[in-house]
Amino acid sequence: MRTLCASTLIGEFFVIGFAGLVAMKDPDLSTATVWTVSGIVMFLCLVLCGMVTRPGGVVLGWALQIALIASGVVVPSMFFLGAIFAALWWASVHYGRKIDEAKARFAAQTAENSPSGV
Repeated sequence: MRTLCASTLIGEFFVIGFAGLVAMKDPDLSTATVWTVSGIVMFLCLVLCGMVTRPGGVVLGWALQIALIASGVVVPSMFFLGAIFAALWWASVHYGRKIDEAKARFAAQTAENSPSGV
């Protein structure tokens, strides 16, 4: 699960950076505000890459997805991109857990079938 979720978060890291560039064109927003918010959220993406398997990591990832969709208020294309990344996040969590379960079953079968002295 960790690899799939981290891949999604790294993709979001770049999308947030590009959305910051688009948001800078808004005359109502200061450059400092745009890059402070974008920088904090980009940093959160990187931190979440390491926290995915810890308690609350997936929940924080969902909060990030909601924030990404909500950023469509400032950059309208983020409504679409946020929804796409929320779907990717769901798939990463869902299929990542299935892969982890399959790996655990395989490891148990391998340990069960191996000679006891090896």
